[in-house]
Amino acid sequence: MNSSVNSTKNTENTKVTVVGLGPMGRAMAAAYLDAGYEVTVWNRSAGKDAELVARGARSVADIAAAVAASPLVVLSLIDVEAMYGTLGDTDLTGRVLANLSSDLPDKARAAARWAEERGASYLTGGVNVPPTGIGQEGSSIFISGPRAVYDEHRTALDLLAATDYRGADPGYAQLYYQLNMILFWTAYTGWYQAVAVARANGLTASDILPYAGYTADTMRGFYTGSAALVDADDHRGEEERLTMCAASVEHILHTAADSGVDTTILAAHAELYRRGVDAGFGAESSSRLIGLLAAEAA
Repeated sequence: MNSSVNSTKNTENTKVTVVGLGPMGRAMAAAYLDAGYEVTVWNRSAGKDAELVARGARSVADIAAAVAASPLVVLSLIDVEAMYGTLGDTDLTGRVLANLSSDLPDKARAAARWAEERGASYLTGGVNVPPTGIGQEGSSIFISGPRAVYDEHRTALDLLAATDYRGADPGYAQLYYQLNMILFWTAYTGWYQAVAVARANGLTASDILPYAGYTADTMRGFYTGSAALVDADDHRGEEERLTMCAASVEHILHTAADSGVDTTILAAHAELYRRGVDAGFGAESSSRLIGLLAAEAA
């Protein structure tokens, strides 16, 4: 390959279009500008690109021009439906769509088929950090889709956050991401619940923060200790028993109720633990609850 072809390819590899300029999209476009990329931006509503344009980004009038501007089109939208509405019948031939918007695994798979039918390659991404984490060390993004496409554009994607490739199935990046979100949102809601009870008893969020941090840190040990046992379907109650756990959940439920705080979330937890005991698993590990949850999902 001659030098002029190499030069053209290198130039193309430093072109990127960012579609969707909410806080996350703006952070992504800024990271590319910081890295010296030729950045084209587009947003459905006007006015969100001013700062980026001032820094050297190119703003275009319509989505067709935005897609045509770069071989890699990074999408930062609310969900897959927003992608359909945004791209519409735009010519996608030869483009790579890296959709870093949150959605369901099956919707990611359908989106990949939709893109491929229109001549584009498709990568799914799940961003594991808020906008402030983009471009920062320790940040990560789940990516899935065709390996060759990922390899070609990995350098550009790694500029946003270290990519964790989860395989060719376009739904897998979203599956891993949503699993993380299950952990995140239940824990964060638990923080709100604890703060509500604390405030009802004259304490502040700052008062309980050190203990919340300690509990969050210890959770890694619980996950690590139980993963191999759960995978082996080993639910012996050697370290903890479901009856003990159920009693503890009842105690937090009634503490919240006595404090005059809403107990909807805690009541749901308590009911699950009660069902585990009623099913005869009281002497076994609380990991037996996974079977009850799986049965409900079947």
